[in-house]
Amino acid sequence: MSKQAMREEAERLIRETMERKALVVKQGDTRIMTTCGKCGEANKVSAPKGVARVSFTCKECGHEQVTL
Repeated sequence: MSKQAMREEAERLIRETMERKALVVKQGDTRIMTTCGKCGEANKVSAPKGVARVSFTCKECGHEQVTL
């Protein structure tokens, strides 16, 4: 089976499953990769759906700040 045929088969199966309402697509929280403004450490922050700016505390230095 070629890649194109596998892609088409997967799309067909997903379409059929969604029509039968057996597959429910939900929107979850957004993961934001941000950098600490004080020490430069990378942090992963979870933001609820629809919120752009989230306050967080750096895991390395403990500095409280807000994502952009």
